Amino acid sequence: MANLGGPISTEPRINERIRVPEVRLVGPNGEQVGIVSIHDALKLAQEADLDLVEVAATARPPVCKLMDYGKFKYESAMKAREARKNQAHTIIKEIKLRPKIDPHDYETKKGHVVRFLKAGDKVKVTIMFRGREQSRPELGFRLLQRLADDVQELGFVESHAKQDGRNMIMVIGPHKKKAEAKAEKAAAKAQRGGEEPSAQEA
Repeated sequence: MANLGGPISTEPRINERIRVPEVRLVGPNGEQVGIVSIHDALKLAQEADLDLVEVAATARPPVCKLMDYGKFKYESAMKAREARKNQAHTIIKEIKLRPKIDPHDYETKKGHVVRFLKAGDKVKVTIMFRGREQSRPELGFRLLQRLADDVQELGFVESHAKQDGRNMIMVIGPHKKKAEAKAEKAAAKAQRGGEEPSAQEA
């Protein structure tokens, strides 16, 4: 059988655009009507003031459902938007360290990593080697290992330390998903009666 299809459309065919002799019809509440001619299906749709929408084009015969297509499209768009909003929009934050970082600086940088992980973000930790430091990669490895150990309750090493030119890079992923972190933050805020969170952690 010749394939008369033009460019593939993501939109389902509706009403008069469904050009087959018969369809398997599903009612507006999901009830099975059975196989009916396209003429009868369109007539039923018209009488119910609904659209006939092809929901399974590859079935034999195609499956069509009676529905309010405008409302269906709107609800689908809203669901897709909600799903996008809830999926982890994981942002990769970057922290740069020197192999011979002083203790105070290390604590500050570690504080940033903790904050990012708590918010559900990944952290790319870059050790920058300068001059002769490049011949001492073990300093970088040790520092990255120490940082990973210090934040292991909040994150895990997603990408192990590897040398990249003059830098050494490691990626730490959060144990908590972005959506969970947001929900927890909102719940904590509501519990405090809408107060801004106090800085509990450096």
